Amino acid sequence: MIKQLAKNSTDAPLIVDVWRGDMVESQHIINAVVTDADGKIVHKWGEIESPVYLRSAIKPVQALPLVETGAADAFNLSDTELSLACASHTGESIHVNAVTKWLQRMGLGLNDLECGSHWPTYRPAERALAALGQQPTTAHNNCSGKHCGFLTTALHMGEDPKGYIQLEHAVQQRIVKVLEDFTDLDLTRAPTGIDGCSIPTIAIPLHNSAMAIARFADPSKLGAERANACRRIQKAISVAPEMIAGSDRLCTALNKSANGSVIAKVGAEGVYLAALPDLGYGIALKTQDGTVRGAEVAVGFILDKLGAMTAEMHREMDAYVTPVLTNWNKIEVGRLAAEKSVLE
Repeated sequence: MIKQLAKNSTDAPLIVDVWRGDMVESQHIINAVVTDADGKIVHKWGEIESPVYLRSAIKPVQALPLVETGAADAFNLSDTELSLACASHTGESIHVNAVTKWLQRMGLGLNDLECGSHWPTYRPAERALAALGQQPTTAHNNCSGKHCGFLTTALHMGEDPKGYIQLEHAVQQRIVKVLEDFTDLDLTRAPTGIDGCSIPTIAIPLHNSAMAIARFADPSKLGAERANACRRIQKAISVAPEMIAGSDRLCTALNKSANGSVIAKVGAEGVYLAALPDLGYGIALKTQDGTVRGAEVAVGFILDKLGAMTAEMHREMDAYVTPVLTNWNKIEVGRLAAEKSVLE
């Protein structure tokens, strides 16, 4: 069950109950907020003013310089590649092949990616690679598309691409400026860390994060050039949702079934951001225990509360947002579900 700790109190966090049989076995506590593009709070649960590392959830906003600098047009990037630039992909052949061809078109190779390598996160792709006796490359890194976008921008701007992962590099400084514009924050003294793919990650409160993704959703006050860039990235993710994540992933199911009404992205440690262009809202949430499954249930709950879930979205997403737990014998043993009583 998902509920508020205190009835009718928007200051309480959301709780996702994990049921096994007739008992709650564990709980996920989630801080979340919905705002409009001006930062006005529509709904909130829990603590939303403390800094949070947004990790990969902020990738669609990080991709804006790729479009705004003219780099995307200069290198004739397709919607597939723009979606990939926002992705945390699963390392399937569609992702790896697209990254490899993108690099080749720039006259670069796998060694130019500074994201490191890891095995595909999609188990069939991992097993297929191992069966061939091959090792993963930087193209298999879930962030390789984002890094291709960084390299594309650096080349277009005439910058040395080496070291593009460093905070002081022009590629990262452009992203910091975009984040400051979207969050209304001076981030020079914000907590910073290093992400899994080695780029800087900057801590931003959930309140400001929701406003940022709401501005991405409704960029009408940001000027024509930036608004067009936001809408172009929204369209790319909507028409190529398989590139934003991959098989058996909520991000793919959500962005595919929403048909542009929701643009959403997960981040490590239980972060989720969602832009709702039709409503002009942004959703930002984080599980306190850092688990993704709690975040997925919460994002489904909030979209339902906002009336943003269509029948098609439910068909594609319910396996993730109201999941049934099974054991190794495929026997149903538990559930995570949003009860109607807390949606009212």
